[in-house]
Amino acid sequence: MDVRNRLALAFDLSDLDRAEQLAKEVAPWFGVAKVGLELYSAAGPEAIARMRALDLDVFADIKLHDIPTTVGRAARVLGRQGVRYLNFHAAGGVDMLRAGVEGLAEGARDAGHSRAIPIAVTVLTSDPDVRAFDDRLACAIEAGCGGVVCSVDEIERVHAARPDFVTIVPGVRFAEGTHHDQARVGTPERVARAGGDLLVIGRAVTRADNPRAAALQAFDAVATALKGD
Repeated sequence: MDVRNRLALAFDLSDLDRAEQLAKEVAPWFGVAKVGLELYSAAGPEAIARMRALDLDVFADIKLHDIPTTVGRAARVLGRQGVRYLNFHAAGGVDMLRAGVEGLAEGARDAGHSRAIPIAVTVLTSDPDVRAFDDRLACAIEAGCGGVVCSVDEIERVHAARPDFVTIVPGVRFAEGTHHDQARVGTPERVARAGGDLLVIGRAVTRADNPRAAALQAFDAVATALKGD
């Protein structure tokens, strides 16, 4: 993956027009749009369609968690919409995750999209208690997921268990920035050096005085870190 496709901008807002404008501003450096629950609740499938129209991959950060049948059906719908990544709460268990994996694959295939990657959420990066991490990682592996959401602190454990797993890492903050409501954070340089595959950056860019400059700062930090490996 090139640097641009390792950077996802988190559109945690309810204004689709503003999200689209931000996406255009940072598109030279960010190749993935994270459509979260707030934006999807406000704009629905149109949010995914507009981001894809900008030639961005979409990470649908919906965190599905329900009975297996419901999760499978919802994942099928999202797969048809052309998302690249879709996540599910690993706390839902193996059967639920497996239903999501299968539904996502069916939806993408039915609509003629390239393979979508099912992602299990292990422990939210706002939670300092990671005792459930190993059990949830095991569930993700058994269910056939393609990766997990984790903090920078767990990347090594994920890749030791499954070297091919995609690690999606939120809680990415600049060294001089605030942690906001995140408990387990890392700088872009640290996450890249630790092997994070997709770095999710939100407020550090979207709420910056100059989002383009902040996006370039993140891009350069990751590029420099990877060159040093």
